Amino acid sequence: MQIRCALVGMPGSGKSTVGRQLAHRAGVPFIDLDHRLEQTIGTTIRSFFEAEGESRFRDLESEVLAEVCRGSGGMVLSTGGGAVLRAENRGVLRDFGSVLYLRASAEEIYKRVKHDRTRPLLQGGNPMDKLRELYAQRDGLYRETAHFIIETGRPTVHTLVNMIMMQLEMAASVEGTAAPDAGATPVA
Repeated sequence: MQIRCALVGMPGSGKSTVGRQLAHRAGVPFIDLDHRLEQTIGTTIRSFFEAEGESRFRDLESEVLAEVCRGSGGMVLSTGGGAVLRAENRGVLRDFGSVLYLRASAEEIYKRVKHDRTRPLLQGGNPMDKLRELYAQRDGLYRETAHFIIETGRPTVHTLVNMIMMQLEMAASVEGTAAPDAGATPVA
């Protein structure tokens, strides 16, 4: 089975970490959209955000996402946390392949990213309040975009990769109808 999937979720939900291991296990390329964007803009996302603003960043994000998704063959794509904010991006992702929402609570994410200074939307003010605000704004969009929801709270990365592989294999074997496993919830 050749995997072609995208991971969506909040900043710090594990998209890059899980995505790298999932791609390795599946033997397909891993593409981190944020890293691809940094290569395109020639600086960090944080610096670009500060210099050009979020709107310009989201424009570029949409362009690079569409370009990556036009690529053929198997791959695991890790998106930025805000990639789902635009309806066009949600459509591109759903057409791309299986979309998995790596879901974690704002509190779990805060534990993971509280010392990370590279995330522009979490700088300044109260990061916990900002995470709760982002979660409230984005959870429905992640759910709308995803084919499957994977709870990332307690499992190890290895366990998450196993859960995702089982979910994708089950979905592929049942032609369009996916049955949930212990940790994944299919989304209609």
